[in-house]
Amino acid sequence: MRTRKIITSAMFLALGVVLPFFTGQMKEIGDTLLPMHIPVMLCGLLCGYPYGFIVGLVLPLFRAVTVGMPPLYPNAVWMALELATYGFVIGFLYFRFHKKQMWWLYCCLVTSMVSGRIVWGIAKTLLLGVAGKAFTLQAFLAGGLIDAFPGILLQLVLIPAIMKLKDILSERSWKE
Repeated sequence: MRTRKIITSAMFLALGVVLPFFTGQMKEIGDTLLPMHIPVMLCGLLCGYPYGFIVGLVLPLFRAVTVGMPPLYPNAVWMALELATYGFVIGFLYFRFHKKQMWWLYCCLVTSMVSGRIVWGIAKTLLLGVAGKAFTLQAFLAGGLIDAFPGILLQLVLIPAIMKLKDILSERSWKE
């Protein structure tokens, strides 16, 4: 089982590296569609919070070093903290309470989104503050909610659909 989780986590890491290429490596489109968030959240849901945390932490740093996007400092650093929070929170809540109903999945998903955005805002404030730049509440709301709204909607539709598909396929394999 542990080997399966490690292999699945590696697949999600690879998916997180590849998905941003579909947004053309353009920062504005990536900031809107959030392509690295989905594999991290799925990793937390399917493999558990330790794996979701590690994939979330490593993914932006790995992409920064290998592909050059996002820029390593400060972007990849605050993204690593944000994505690690997503993977940890969604996996922890989902496995901790063993409620596999769809409403619980949405609760875990929204809680992880809010937690990740809070960590993102704090990390961005600190990292930009070190550089002598300000990160205002207005910038937080614009970047964290308004600009990211299409990506948030995509996550709210795609992640539950994938989890439902996983459940259907699991039921089918038990019957065979």
